[in-house]
Amino acid sequence: MPRGPRRPLGLGLGLGLGLGLVLVLLLPPPGAQGHDGRARPSDRAEEAGSGRAWTAFQGLRERLRAAGALSRRYWALFRCRVWPEDCGEEGEAPARPLGWSLPLLGQQYLDILTTWYCSFQDCCDSGDCRIVNNFTGLETDLRVRLHGQHLARELVLTAVRSYLELPRPDKALALSFHGWSGTGKNFVARMLAENLYRDGLSSNCVQVFIATLHFPHPKYVDLYKEQLTGQIRKTQEHCRQTLFILDEAEKLHPELLEALRPHLEHQAPANPRPECPRTIFVFLSNLGGNIINEVVLNLLKAGWSREEISMEHLKPHLQAEIVESTDSGFGHSRLVKENLIDFFIPFLPLEYRHVRLCARDAFLSQELLYTEEALDEIAKMMVYVPKEEQLFSSQGCKSISQRINYFLP
Repeated sequence: MPRGPRRPLGLGLGLGLGLGLVLVLLLPPPGAQGHDGRARPSDRAEEAGSGRAWTAFQGLRERLRAAGALSRRYWALFRCRVWPEDCGEEGEAPARPLGWSLPLLGQQYLDILTTWYCSFQDCCDSGDCRIVNNFTGLETDLRVRLHGQHLARELVLTAVRSYLELPRPDKALALSFHGWSGTGKNFVARMLAENLYRDGLSSNCVQVFIATLHFPHPKYVDLYKEQLTGQIRKTQEHCRQTLFILDEAEKLHPELLEALRPHLEHQAPANPRPECPRTIFVFLSNLGGNIINEVVLNLLKAGWSREEISMEHLKPHLQAEIVESTDSGFGHSRLVKENLIDFFIPFLPLEYRHVRLCARDAFLSQELLYTEEALDEIAKMMVYVPKEEQLFSSQGCKSISQRINYFLP
């Protein structure tokens, strides 16, 4: 089995010294009791200053010697926990079996130290333990938790799995999610983070940027460019697989979009980008939502079932809408014009039956009981469009989790 990364010498020294200092504090101070275990007589407190100083020095030396010996055992055990393949090499493993007893407080310190270190370093044989790439979990989430989005379900799973299984990808994967608010774009982005990384959106390999929150003022675009590219570079330096989510992509300044172009361009096979072996960019946008809804409505009126709608029905209309948009720089960016976006993924408008499923999931997520009548009542609280057909929820499933509060006892 291939070995994980070896421990740096400086890290071992630093942790060893740190353990020693901690253990100095854990050991009882010498001289706190007499040799017979009784407290010293009070008249000893009046001994000469030089005697007290020498006694204190001797005690400190004894404590440091004892702490040094014990810290070596702690370090050896910590080392065997984090790098088990090295355990027993070079005589550094504990002389006692790994089951040797630790003081309770010392054991707690060791557990805390191990958890802290493994939160940002590789502590398993399979590589970077922050990255899990649970494709089975992703497939299940997309099938069970995402409602009414058969196109997104198939495209996202296929695109992400195929990309991450490439031995040497020559560019970052760029996915662009389009559709009305509440149709599941952010939901799917969160599913990606949760199934690709141990800590989900909290992972330091995942970064989320919201245009109006992180880049609100056009006059500071130069500063924003520096911050954006710096954050991307920093994340890529610390993670061999990164995920960047850019929400409200249609509101990104054109210069910010241009700053992303080098990361999305193809690299020559002879000159692969070593610092960024795998990177996924996910753009979230309401752009194109109206044309998606229009095409879906016309197909449903023509007798097509929702599940029969394919990318061939939507792709040309969606891309034309994006390119022709006059109130967004996204469609006019070189990312779109030079075909650097790998997949434009439409999110279809949600119907009454999908809203009911979202309401059911909201109850289940909070471990609450529900009735079919309650699901109907919540679904009826939403506004449906167009005015004549009353077919699509204008907010998708947004605010469903708040609406179930009306039905709690």
